[in-house]
Amino acid sequence: MRRDVLELRAFYASARGRAAREMVARKLSEAWGDPRGLEFLGLGYATPYLESIRERARRTIAVMPASQGVEVWPAVGRNLACLAPETALPLPNAMFDRVICVHALEEAEDAVAMMQEVCRVLSPTGRVFVAVAARNGLWSNAEGTPFGHGRPWSRSQLEAVLREADLEPSGWSRALYAPPFAWTARWAEGFEQVGAWLWPPFAGVILMEAVKQTFAVKPRASRARARVFAPGLLAPAPHAPAGRAPAEKAPDGSVREAPLASERVSP
Repeated sequence: MRRDVLELRAFYASARGRAAREMVARKLSEAWGDPRGLEFLGLGYATPYLESIRERARRTIAVMPASQGVEVWPAVGRNLACLAPETALPLPNAMFDRVICVHALEEAEDAVAMMQEVCRVLSPTGRVFVAVAARNGLWSNAEGTPFGHGRPWSRSQLEAVLREADLEPSGWSRALYAPPFAWTARWAEGFEQVGAWLWPPFAGVILMEAVKQTFAVKPRASRARARVFAPGLLAPAPHAPAGRAPAEKAPDGSVREAPLASERVSP
């Protein structure tokens, strides 16, 4: 069962949530570069990470899973968020240049089907960025945060799911080294710098980038001539009963059964 959208909103309004958003959003912005002229899709609860690029991107849409609930986003202006089944997005094929999945895979009922939908709506030259709770990190055990619910992931597990959905991983990183306590939020930046150097395997979040696999199949022209079957050549031959000789044709044109060799009378 997914976390309710109200719980997610309350977390990102807290000190821990703001620190987590800042650390993860920095890695994402470094990966996707300049958002101007690009179309973005956020799946799961990605609105905290889309806020900084909404004004510069060509289009930004947030889709929240039906079992999670949806909130109006942004707070001011036209609503850009909608509610939809995570495995049946009401969006055209190859529409988005960038897709961001945050709080999406951990509690997905079918992770491969969800990522196949992401692959469908991703443009041929687009990229998808997935942020998941790390299996070895402290945040995956912090039930007071959204990262402590659902299934945590390892790097190899995430790569396998992406490849099964026809997405090829092209890069990965880690983030969120600060312990998941409220008093550590003010020192999150220091933990991020020291943790990346001293204990990289214990990061709270794994971030992975993937591209869409496209295959060009060139049809081969067959040079073999079609074979024509003559019906007369395939007419069934008369079948002699077991232990009997084949039928013989009489002088008048009728067909009669020939006797066995042992039954023939010599003249």
